[in-house]
Amino acid sequence: MKEYLFEVCANSVESCIAAQAGGANRVELCAGIPEGGTTPSYGDIVIAREVLQNTRLHVIIRPRSGDFLYSPIEQRIMLKDIDNARRLGADGIVLGCLTADGEVDIPLMEQFMEAAQDISVTFHRAFDVCRNPQKALEDIISLGCDRILTSGQQPTAEAGIPLLKELQLQAAGRITLLAGCGVNESNIARIARETGIHEFHFSARETVASRMQYRKERVPMGATVQINEFERNVTTQERVKATIAQITE
Repeated sequence: MKEYLFEVCANSVESCIAAQAGGANRVELCAGIPEGGTTPSYGDIVIAREVLQNTRLHVIIRPRSGDFLYSPIEQRIMLKDIDNARRLGADGIVLGCLTADGEVDIPLMEQFMEAAQDISVTFHRAFDVCRNPQKALEDIISLGCDRILTSGQQPTAEAGIPLLKELQLQAAGRITLLAGCGVNESNIARIARETGIHEFHFSARETVASRMQYRKERVPMGATVQINEFERNVTTQERVKATIAQITE
């Protein structure tokens, strides 16, 4: 039987705890999930490191939502965040940056790789909006990244199966492909079978209602990203176990 690894996209320390209890090998700790994931707080990283005893902790380094073309001041912030994550005991970081014409920004990535020192580096789904995925794969391999988180340049990994399969063959064991976005109990087995990929990234979240009794629902806290502020989505142990079980039992 193939050896699979499972990474849970954790939006909180609560989700980290559930991921570990459900059998995840790794968590990617993020804030700002409605925006695609941004760098978590100092406190989140510290407490996540405290509670994760058997599960590796990777921290996303992304100062804002939107594109992956970063200004000089954003680059400085990212370098500080990489140093912070490493000093606080993260096992790895997750990041990616592109040039204005959609290529991997190799000089900037080299700075980030140097700042990461000896911890693991995953190039995230900036890969999915690059100009040429085959060239980007080679560029990322040359940088020394450990893996690429990708949906095969499609909205979901299931839709991206054709390119994921092609990239897995091209990688030829030189780098790990981590299939993510929309991976769940119903499709993880198909993705594994049709692509040959053995690492998977998923959230396994469920909606939890707020415990607030008094609610003023017509006063939103956000302007551009509208969410129901009296419910939240958290990873559950049960869904993590159920997803993993699809290809391990």
